[in-house]
Amino acid sequence: MRVTVSGPPGSGTTTLARRLAGRTGFRLISAGEVFRALAAERGMDLAAFGALAEADPSIDLLIDERQREIAEATDDIVVEGRLSGLMVTCADLRVWLQAPLPVRVRRILEREDGADLASAEAETAEREACEARRYRQYYGIEIDDLLPYDLVLNSDRFGAEALGAIVEAALAGLEP
Repeated sequence: MRVTVSGPPGSGTTTLARRLAGRTGFRLISAGEVFRALAAERGMDLAAFGALAEADPSIDLLIDERQREIAEATDDIVVEGRLSGLMVTCADLRVWLQAPLPVRVRRILEREDGADLASAEAETAEREACEARRYRQYYGIEIDDLLPYDLVLNSDRFGAEALGAIVEAALAGLEP
């Protein structure tokens, strides 16, 4: 079983993916963690690293290809990342999480110290615009097209436990 969890920054994809992996025993791969680790290795914040990735396609392409290879070679996996639902073509269930920008920015501020609300909102908006440009350029993907997803859930309306229960029910209901 292969499950993808995608959504914009702060929508709760990492929380849901970790919960699902923990409850199912599936392996977890997270593109965001890989991206953040690469930024930290270079001493860059996410916005600056995003700008670098926009100028150097090899960064995104490496992350995306690595996720795809691992997912396709692994049974029982949860793949978390903005593009995982589109890149993992053999996924059994594709989930997209969304939430209003102010909610997502508040969540981002809770996990990343040092930013104020206005700065975090501007940085998040720029990061999303930067990613959208890169996805369009590299893959011809419109990130706002949610048709490929089996479930589109609002993580502001449903908490982590409820989201997990919804996705677990969907997994249990999949036809073999």
